[in-house]
Amino acid sequence: MAHVCALYRYPVKGFTPESCESLTVLAEGRVAGDRVLGLRFADGTPADAWSRKHEFVALMNTPGLARLRLSFDHSAMRLRIDLGNKVLADESLDESGRARIAAAVEEFVLGLDENPLAGQPERRPLHLVGDGITPRYQDDGAGRVTLHGRESLASLAAALGGKELDELRFRSNIAVEGLEAWEELRWVERKIRIGPVEFDVVAPKGRCLATHANPRTGERDLPILPTLTTAFAQQKPTFAIAMTPLGAGEIRVGDEVELA
Repeated sequence: MAHVCALYRYPVKGFTPESCESLTVLAEGRVAGDRVLGLRFADGTPADAWSRKHEFVALMNTPGLARLRLSFDHSAMRLRIDLGNKVLADESLDESGRARIAAAVEEFVLGLDENPLAGQPERRPLHLVGDGITPRYQDDGAGRVTLHGRESLASLAAALGGKELDELRFRSNIAVEGLEAWEELRWVERKIRIGPVEFDVVAPKGRCLATHANPRTGERDLPILPTLTTAFAQQKPTFAIAMTPLGAGEIRVGDEVELA
């Protein structure tokens, strides 16, 4: 029987995941605590509104972000960012704390060989957006919860010549074991149940250059996109599925996954 083997949420868009034993799925279509903050360019969408990932510092344009380790205290509303043994920021989310966090990340990003700020002064200063509570900055404006099978991950790793392939490259909320490779893609336009929560499987999840970045080192070290299109005859590079919940509930590691 297929079952949940790992759960993740990402408090700050494009940064370190939190590995969780359970996730609260909201009826609005998102995971509680997931993408509740983001580092947005100065010339991006104003205030806290949703916007496309191209307006943020994220792995697709700044792979070196993977070198940072982030921890967010959801109850105290305090964000800490470390680079190795160095603390870059450890601040509450008041106005001055947000400014210091954004400035620390901006300084780090400007020091990278590949970054979206150098030569584009209109994008500075960065702004830390989001209230730290409302999940808002998923890639899709509708939110959606993402899932992949580890058998698909193993199939892709084999196509890459047996290279070690960390599932964190794909930033899914849910990882599942016990499926055939790529079986989850056949669930599109069907319903599945995970523990107490039923989902509509809306679409396959299209991928971007963020997947080329090693989630530990930030190096672009594997050709994920061309491998997906050539080895698996995909018209567009696809890995994982995007789902809309049909109600709220808590899902846990170990929950069974089945067609509804």
